[in-house]
Amino acid sequence: MKINVLAVFPQILDSLHYGVTGTAIEKNILEIHRIDLKDYPLNSYGSIDDKPFSGSEGMVISPIPISKAMNLVKNKGKVIYLSPQGKTLNQKKVEELATLNDLTIICGRYEGIDQRIVDEYVDEEISIGDYVLSGGEIAATVLIDSIVRNLPGALGNKKSLTNDSFSDDRLKGHSYTRPRDFEGRKVPDELVSGNHELVKEWKIANSLWVTKQKRPDLFSNLQLSEKEMILLQKYELAQKNLRKGDG
Repeated sequence: MKINVLAVFPQILDSLHYGVTGTAIEKNILEIHRIDLKDYPLNSYGSIDDKPFSGSEGMVISPIPISKAMNLVKNKGKVIYLSPQGKTLNQKKVEELATLNDLTIICGRYEGIDQRIVDEYVDEEISIGDYVLSGGEIAATVLIDSIVRNLPGALGNKKSLTNDSFSDDRLKGHSYTRPRDFEGRKVPDELVSGNHELVKEWKIANSLWVTKQKRPDLFSNLQLSEKEMILLQKYELAQKNLRKGDG
């Protein structure tokens, strides 16, 4: 997959050369072309932004440097503008974008980009959440990382993808490692029982319980099987008895 990123500070994307995305780059699964908008200034001072016509606060990135940069991009594919006005990113959208061969991301800064660029080039606006960032570069790293995890061969263990939170509209359950007893807190008996079916059932029940506790909005949309409902009920009863024992 080839991803083009237009940004004011493309250096922020350096973190993509580590971890899963870094491995994907080494394996030639992922190719990132970073385009520095400062290479296409408006004047000899290196300006790429200007005052908004509305007279409001802040500066707006001019359409000129973005247009020049976009005209040099080969195989733009789908063009995304990372914007607070966009639809909130979710796993379904990530999986959809992961099927593309080419993707171009425009990162905003300051008070955003000239609307005429959005009208001319952008296919979709995406937001990574309802909070304020200084610019779209960090949002781009989030988007790219989430996409790359879904590319064939990017993950060493395929189960890591299918077992991740949100992969099936539920949260991943609790994780444990050695020691078995840490300061009086023990690993659940099921996980050290050696019974694979018991472990599997515990993971299902725990995942459902975590989703219900932490993301009731997600849980309310789940269509549980009869077995899942029984496992969850048993788990909830066990948690209730555990709390009574602690009390």
